[in-house]
Amino acid sequence: MVSIVRTAEPTQLHIVTYNIHKGFSQFHQHLMVHELREHLRDLGPDIVFLQEVQGRHSRNATKIDGWPAMPQYEFLAENVWPSAAYGSNVIYGHGHHGNAILARFPIEHSHNQDVTQMRFERRGLLHCTIPLPGMAKLLHCVCVHLSVFARSRRRQMDALAGTLECLADSDAPLIIAGDFNDWRNEADELLAHRLGMIEAFGGAFGGLDLPGRSFPSKRPVLRLDRIYVRGFSVELAEMHSGGTWAKISDHAALSAHLRWTNEEVPSFMAQGLDGVESGSFAGGQVAKNDAHGR
Repeated sequence: MVSIVRTAEPTQLHIVTYNIHKGFSQFHQHLMVHELREHLRDLGPDIVFLQEVQGRHSRNATKIDGWPAMPQYEFLAENVWPSAAYGSNVIYGHGHHGNAILARFPIEHSHNQDVTQMRFERRGLLHCTIPLPGMAKLLHCVCVHLSVFARSRRRQMDALAGTLECLADSDAPLIIAGDFNDWRNEADELLAHRLGMIEAFGGAFGGLDLPGRSFPSKRPVLRLDRIYVRGFSVELAEMHSGGTWAKISDHAALSAHLRWTNEEVPSFMAQGLDGVESGSFAGGQVAKNDAHGR
């Protein structure tokens, strides 16, 4: 049984995860990074989890009109999310791309873990710790982009769970978000249950609903992208697809409004997170922290 003593009013956290397709529309027809930037700002999340972020591309920088003069994660974060971490997963002669986390709060530490299973499919997990005002323990955030191959995905999720079991207390607040490529919905059993997490769309509707459909963005069919949380309740989960969103990337964006209370997060029983509440805050002066994993 979990005993919770109410000590303060709850606060809220708004998060978004998005595979941005290196700033291009589906099939790489049009540069959409400027529209992407405006849409993310319209959503106004506190923390943003991004996959397929172009850190550098010297060829596109000279050939494509409107190509940002700075790395995409810096361009997207500029003047809105003062703290940013980036981990490059795929490196080539003219550049690199990977995952990024943007935040309104200081990123205290960041690390990019190489979880590549196949030489031709480079993958990484970007882990950050973020102190939230009023939260007793550091928030652990992980931005993931997992393999398209089931066996590799299982190994990557096992590696992620093992790493977090070593780095974070079992009662520490935790968010794992990104492109899981998990159309078989194996992450619930292999990752979420092991770490005592809930999936945002199921948590938002108070049941065991399946994750939202997020691919392709024009008319989503496959459930590839996820938000998993621990130490939070989910007040609202939304899928942003169709219309202009469908022109920005081949994936839909996912967002979740979370809630927590200003006391220390209680220890969770193996059965799950029943009765635990959670949430967010925005503001404060923070610094940028770039982590380039190799």
